[in-house]
Amino acid sequence: MFRIIRARLRQGHRTVDYPRQVPPLPDRFRGRPAVDAAKCPADCRACVQACPAGAIQHTGRRLAIDLGRCLFCGQCEGKCGHGAIRFTNEYRLAARGRDDLRVMDSEARLAQALDRQMQRLFGRSLKLRQVSAGGCSACEADVNVLGTLVYDLGRFGIQFVASPRHADGVLVTGPITANMRLALSKTYAAIPAPKLVIAAGACAIAGGPYAGHAETNSGVGDLLPVDLYIPGCPPHPLTLLDGLLRLLGRIAD
Repeated sequence: MFRIIRARLRQGHRTVDYPRQVPPLPDRFRGRPAVDAAKCPADCRACVQACPAGAIQHTGRRLAIDLGRCLFCGQCEGKCGHGAIRFTNEYRLAARGRDDLRVMDSEARLAQALDRQMQRLFGRSLKLRQVSAGGCSACEADVNVLGTLVYDLGRFGIQFVASPRHADGVLVTGPITANMRLALSKTYAAIPAPKLVIAAGACAIAGGPYAGHAETNSGVGDLLPVDLYIPGCPPHPLTLLDGLLRLLGRIAD
């Protein structure tokens, strides 16, 4: 017992001081891509052909990346020989609207907070039911990381609960397979109104690598009204946390 206590004292405070301070991200972290269409020749389609998820659109001099579909694999950056696409370490990716996930030359629009009435209801205590709707467990694993002492999601009043009847909303991962569609619908129906829907990961937003498959729904957007989109494959825990706090009005910049 005394050895455990001494070890804990040596470790010190392990919870990150976010949002006051941003913890260091690994060198290999791929965040929001930066797009410079001026560097892209009009007849070049190398990035479009390299993208396994069809997330890149190139029409004339316009180049856009759909973060909702992007797998953050880096293939486009590697194939682009003109420097038009470059992945940054920007972890703030969440957005309220599906169209806000399109990255072009303009500055990205970060997730906006809920209206005042919804903030009054959920701003101090938000209970979420997580539904893995056919995911590969990568997004689910990073969602679980939020409960560790490093991120300690509970200190913000946000918790994941076992029953949808105890929840204020649902956080969905996975491409919504045919076998999970009814389960997701029943879960959403069991949550008391008003309720929130959060789509986490490329699969939940647009189907990810399974988009267009006959056995998936290619995302949750046409099944439930989505209040927050958190892109990534999978989203980094810091990206998830940032999106949730912005939704509740805890971060305003």
